[in-house]
Amino acid sequence: MTTYTCPKGHSSETDDFCDTCGAKIDGVSPPRTPVPQPVADCPNCGAPRAGGTRFCEDCGYDHDTGKIPVLSVAPPVVAPVAAWTATIAVDREYFEDNAIEGVDFPDETPSRTVALPPPQLRIGRRSSSKGTNPEIDLSDTDPGVSHSHALLTLSVDGVWLVSDLGSTNGTYVNGEQQAMGAGQSRALKDGDQVHVGAWTTITLHAPI
Repeated sequence: MTTYTCPKGHSSETDDFCDTCGAKIDGVSPPRTPVPQPVADCPNCGAPRAGGTRFCEDCGYDHDTGKIPVLSVAPPVVAPVAAWTATIAVDREYFEDNAIEGVDFPDETPSRTVALPPPQLRIGRRSSSKGTNPEIDLSDTDPGVSHSHALLTLSVDGVWLVSDLGSTNGTYVNGEQQAMGAGQSRALKDGDQVHVGAWTTITLHAPI
């Protein structure tokens, strides 16, 4: 829009009389050139505001509403922790060393591998009447295992411990001839073997 300046300095849209004070305008004043208004920087992060855009290109600040965007932080990705495992198998050598009378060694009993989730796993035989439900249940594979035979516990130091729970036939570690005492605990490492019942050997495996 073209404007004209009256003698009193007012800007007028008419070129004969000032439309603000009515003073006669002598001659035509050159039109005023609009002075560009400076564009304020982003008040949130200080980044220059380009061309009067609404949102800051750096932080997303809304110049119209004054709202600062809230960025949601994705939860950290936690790598799964590899678990220890144990292989449960019938062991003829251990059976023959025990020489338990009246019990026949099973013909074919395949071994199985189970995970060892912390903090504890009970080794024993399931029984509804006694209320036992061990995590490592040997009720169908070894008649020499007590209902509450032994306990595997992961210590705060990350070491697995085996404890005898007062079993009838004892708990043995590796090739030792002496059974563990009731309530006694032993630290285990990768490859160690726990012998329970008439012929069961449990071999521990560290995470790969």
